[in-house]
Amino acid sequence: MTRLPDFEAWAVFATVAEGLSFSRAADDLGLSKATVSKAVARLEARLGARLFHRTSRRLALTEAGRAAREDAANLLAAGEAAEARALDANGAPRGRVRLAAPMSFGVAHVAPVLPDFLAAFPQVSVDLHLSDAQVDLVGGGFDLGLRIAALADSSLRVRRLCGVRRSLVATPGYLDRHGRPEHPDDLRRHSCLGYAYLPTPDRWHFADASGAAASVVPEGPLRANNADALAPALRAGLGLAVQPDFTIWDDLRAGRLERVMPDWQPPPIALNLVMPPGLPRPARVSALISYLERAFSAVPWAQEVEPVGSPASLRHATSS
Repeated sequence: MTRLPDFEAWAVFATVAEGLSFSRAADDLGLSKATVSKAVARLEARLGARLFHRTSRRLALTEAGRAAREDAANLLAAGEAAEARALDANGAPRGRVRLAAPMSFGVAHVAPVLPDFLAAFPQVSVDLHLSDAQVDLVGGGFDLGLRIAALADSSLRVRRLCGVRRSLVATPGYLDRHGRPEHPDDLRRHSCLGYAYLPTPDRWHFADASGAAASVVPEGPLRANNADALAPALRAGLGLAVQPDFTIWDDLRAGRLERVMPDWQPPPIALNLVMPPGLPRPARVSALISYLERAFSAVPWAQEVEPVGSPASLRHATSS
């Protein structure tokens, strides 16, 4: 008789592999650490291969573990989706939605809008994963991702929520001391604060209204992989930085920061909802999509966006 796959062990392995922590997986699954360890050991015995390298301080996937990780995540996601569809047929949206978002944006703008959603849908929970690094939505088992970028084509689906203006900014004090640049070439004489996760962090690109383009290699005392980490140096007048409006909106209105070179703009970007391919989506995911569309449709820093459902608002996106 053919043995059924050990679906529980695969689901436990997928959760451990995602966070590389037995303790975290036990907390997420509501199981004891011993139960999680036994499930992984059971799967390793069945496969005849070790899935993790274990030391007292570190857990890492083996080659076999890396090969099995995406399949495990897909199995877990398929099981959760099947259960959600059955639950959806019997009432209100319920279950967990796994949402990935950039760190600074997630803390400042996503987390504050979630309480109203959770109050409106008390049977839905949100697992919010914050990171400025690119996240593999499919491999990580995420239902949705928020991305702030100009997205290229891929198999993922994206809905553009709003445009995001980026500007070169500095404090009035810095500009009074060092002058106000008028052209990107002028930045060679200025202190520049860099963001490591720009598409080209070692070169800043600008364009004017006529379409003329210019770029510069920024040099300065600080580069960070999180926009909030640049804020203290920027506000202290240590240099200029290219920042999205959602990060600097309050500082601009209060006069603590000033837009520089308004005739030269960095390439346009947008706030996008990115989703793995495949339909239909569970009701809990559709509910959060609709809620986020409404929440970010009228924020003060948003730029105009095409109507939802237009060809430009529904297209393919990067697998980030």
